[in-house]
Amino acid sequence: MTQSIVVQVGQCGNQVGCRFWDLALREHAHVNQMGIYDEPLFLLLILPSTPGADSTGGKINALKARAVLVDMEEGVLGEILQGPLRSLFSSTQLISDVSGSGNNWAVGHHTYGLAYREQIVDQVRKAAEHCDCLQCFFLIHSMGGGTGSGLGTFVLKLLEDEFPEVYRIVTSVYPTAEDDVITSPYNSVLAMKELTEHADCVLPVDNQSLVDIVGKIQHMSNTGKPGCTIKKDCTIISGQGGVVKVEKPFDAMNNIVANLLLNITSEVNSIDYIVTVAPLKVWDMLDSK
Repeated sequence: MTQSIVVQVGQCGNQVGCRFWDLALREHAHVNQMGIYDEPLFLLLILPSTPGADSTGGKINALKARAVLVDMEEGVLGEILQGPLRSLFSSTQLISDVSGSGNNWAVGHHTYGLAYREQIVDQVRKAAEHCDCLQCFFLIHSMGGGTGSGLGTFVLKLLEDEFPEVYRIVTSVYPTAEDDVITSPYNSVLAMKELTEHADCVLPVDNQSLVDIVGKIQHMSNTGKPGCTIKKDCTIISGQGGVVKVEKPFDAMNNIVANLLLNITSEVNSIDYIVTVAPLKVWDMLDSK
């Protein structure tokens, strides 16, 4: 069996990550109603502090995510520690500061990257120690913010240096043209260079496209036309039925990205296929146009 580690960086990365873990637990609870620690759970979650913790087939009494959460502001990580997903993470998995990166790529990449390098490496290594066969890292971050773009790409290079044989799959959320952060275009360009050099596969997500998709789904679910298969509370944009009961702004958009990541971690999808074959097919489609 292979395992993956999720690395969430910045406000956007951690908000998307929360929707991912909530959706993953909800999906698995639907198909595993006996509460057995099985192979799909073993991919992303571990049973902590129990004899034979990483052996499947036992009853689930506690779970910890194979994840490292990084943000240079305390807000989002503080909400996670106080929220319904708090039992999924230990405080040592969360790395934070108080001042933030000021929407500056250089501050996130150079200042905080060097300051927190050893702490990040230590937490990633601890997560890797619980893996029998670590196959890939999933890095989630934004391209417009200082922490997401700057520290996010620093962590990406760090993963390449420390684990050169492990795939690095990056989900990058790009800002809209009307983004209110004036430095976001510069942050995106600087981060793009790092992605091209250090990522094995990049899944670009356009913020404006997410807004459009959510709008279309809500319109289709509210029209009530015959043959409309999209329900108002479908898991594509809704968190209803999950661990997190109160939905927040951008949760519908983040849910779309979470569904994308969850489909990638499906047993029917091979990481080797995603990293090698899928990007080539995308380029073939673009060339044909």
